[in-house]
Amino acid sequence: MYAVIKTGGKQYKVVPGEKLKVEQIPAEVGAQIVLDQVLLVGDESSVRLGQPIVAGATVTATVLGHGRGDKVKIFKMRRRKHYQKHQGHRQGFTELKIDGIVG
Repeated sequence: MYAVIKTGGKQYKVVPGEKLKVEQIPAEVGAQIVLDQVLLVGDESSVRLGQPIVAGATVTATVLGHGRGDKVKIFKMRRRKHYQKHQGHRQGFTELKIDGIVG
């Protein structure tokens, strides 16, 4: 069984037992969370597609940890104007372990 969920403005295909890094969620490490924005639920024989979400479908997950991703370097320059600007950004993430799919 698999599902497509939406969290943090992005969509992810999830399978029970897999680990996943998503945009940062305010939850404690070890806490169980319920992701209720399920866009699609499928198995070998059938697929249920939501309009936009599948009614009654949920995905349960455990928070494994929080962290920050790799640095993205931003460099702006205007040629012949003596203008250069360096900037960096590290996006926060939450690592989840998918426990089960209901629906």
